[in-house]
Amino acid sequence: MMPRESTETDIPPRPIGLTILTVVTLVALGAAAYMALVYAPTEATMGAVQRLFYFHVGAAWAGALGFLAAVAASILYLAGGDLAWDRVGHCAVEVGLALITITLTTGPIWAQFAWGVPWTWDPKLTSAAVMWLSYAAYLMLRQGVEEPARRARFCAVYGIVAFASVVMTYIGVRFIEATIHPAVVGASASTAQGDFGMTTRMAHAMMVGVAAFTLVFATLLWYRIRLARLADTVSAVRAEMLEE
Repeated sequence: MMPRESTETDIPPRPIGLTILTVVTLVALGAAAYMALVYAPTEATMGAVQRLFYFHVGAAWAGALGFLAAVAASILYLAGGDLAWDRVGHCAVEVGLALITITLTTGPIWAQFAWGVPWTWDPKLTSAAVMWLSYAAYLMLRQGVEEPARRARFCAVYGIVAFASVVMTYIGVRFIEATIHPAVVGASASTAQGDFGMTTRMAHAMMVGVAAFTLVFATLLWYRIRLARLADTVSAVRAEMLEE
């Protein structure tokens, strides 16, 4: 077996656009931290712990974008059969799941101060947990099917179906009155606990946080797709070397 000659194109350089996006994202995160920790006033009832709200909401929004991107990639794969869209869908789910994990981590901290307990089986919280588990199962499904085209087909269909959990978490539970989780946008249910009226500065901090996490999602997705492409290249080279 002859050794494979390395070339400068084996590992492509990082695109300049990705470098610029990374810098912009870091600046945006710094701005979001300033807005949340300094610019926004301290909430009268919950105090400083309420500042988690700005990161909690931003991560929840960006995580949903990841799952939406996975649905779009799944549809495009089923329509054309291009495995590149399967790669995008896979990466989008991974990034979305990581961001939703931030949401489910910061939520119980806030709940401990607002409700006295870190977790209840409230419809909103239960639905969010089901959503997280649904997409964790997506990643497990990928590990259970070896043939690429078959795996891509199964995961594309599953990714579309799993989005029902996202719709339920972000929209469906708003029609359930027996919830204690306050709504971020629009009126909360009469049974909501820990609700607060946002001042102008609070609204500014929330919008900056949402924008920053949107950039975080875009940046992480780009890096993850690039890493997946490199992994596929390594696998192809390894298979080529084994055949020689």
